[in-house]
Parts: sequence; C-alpha cells; structure tokens
Amino acid sequence: MKRYDLVFLILAGFFVASLVLANAFVFKFIDVPLPIVGVATISLGVLPYPVTFLCTDLISELYGKKRADAMVITGAAVMAYMLILLEVGKALPVSALQDEATQEHFLAVFGQSTRAIIASAMAYLIAQFIDVRLYHFWRKLTGGRHLWLRNNASTMLSQLIDTCAVVTILFYGVWTWAEIGAVIAASYVFKLLVAAADTPLMYVATSLLSDIQNESRRRGLIHEAA
Repeated sequence: MKRYDLVFLILAGFFVASLVLANAFVFKFIDVPLPIVGVATISLGVLPYPVTFLCTDLISELYGKKRADAMVITGAAVMAYMLILLEVGKALPVSALQDEATQEHFLAVFGQSTRAIIASAMAYLIAQFIDVRLYHFWRKLTGGRHLWLRNNASTMLSQLIDTCAVVTILFYGVWTWAEIGAVIAASYVFKLLVAAADTPLMYVATSLLSDIQNESRRRGLIHEAA
C-alpha cells in the first residue's frame, strides 16, 4: 500500500475510534481544573472528541475538501450503524446460559446510548461540515498561509456550535438551564485549550507529510497555493 493511502487510513482510523469513544464516554462526568471557570464538570466524551477535528483538519490540509467531507459522511454512517446495533442489542433477550440480571447490566451501560448518539449525530454533522468549510475558507482567504489561523479559527467556532447543541439536546428537561450552561462553558474552555494545543501537531504533521500534500496537488485535490 502506498504511503499516500496508508496515512489517510491511519487518520481515518483515529477519527472513527475517537468518534465511537466520545459516544461511549458521554454519560460519565469528571471534575477538572480549568482556567477562567476553575474546577469544572465535563463529560469524559470531550477527551477523545477534539481528536476528530484534528483529523478532519489534517485531512483537509493534506487531501483536500472532498476527502474531508467523505470522512464526515463516514462518521455519520458509523453512528447510524452503532445506533441500529444498540437498539437490536437492547431488544434481544439474554441467553439462557446467563443470569437474567445481565440484561439489566447491559441496559445500565447502553440504555441511554440511543439519546447520546442521536444528539451527537445532529451536533456532529453540523459542526464537522462547518469546520471543513471554514477551514477551506480561511485557507483560500490567506492564500494557503497562516496554518495556525485556519486550524484554530475553524475548530473553535465549530466546537462551540457542537458543544452547545450536544449538551442541550442530551440534557434538556433533565438538568436546569444553569447546569446545562455550566457544562457547556466548561466543555468549551477545555476544547479551546485542546484546539490551541494541537496547533504544533498540525505544523509537525504537515511538515513530515508534505509529500502527501504535494501528491494531492498533482491530483487536483488541492488548488490553493501553500
């Protein structure tokens, strides 16, 4: 397999794995110290989820907008597949070889996953498509310069939209608006820090993988001057 395709598969693998884990972790909350907000409560799902934006930004930079859009659609298909299998798994009775309490344990773990995946899917599609388009908007506006600007400006806005949407959909009617607002603020501050921290990774990756970017230009997938 050529390096060009192998790197794309690796990025796609990290993207899908992070997306699945973000959905699996969404209902566990942890307390973390953050600037501005102090000790704050965030969902464990926000740990792997920012990696999906790093992957789409890298794919946008190295392979162009069409492949980034394809990755976003792939992620949506994965979530739909997860949702179907979870519903089937919840509906099927446990084997006679197992204790009946196994079904209760299964539902305790996965019972709320349907709402989580639906909420995540709606927020994900909006935020990721916005992220890809904003990334290429800033790339075109700057003529391919200022990688830090398109990396941060696209991710920070799309993450705000995603955070507001997913927390509100998940916990509307369950928590008060004050609680929802506090979690949104804490989650977004955490994501801002991650977005800023991944900028050096973007520079390192694009430097090490400049041959892939050049190949994409030869294929006509990237048109802006770098």
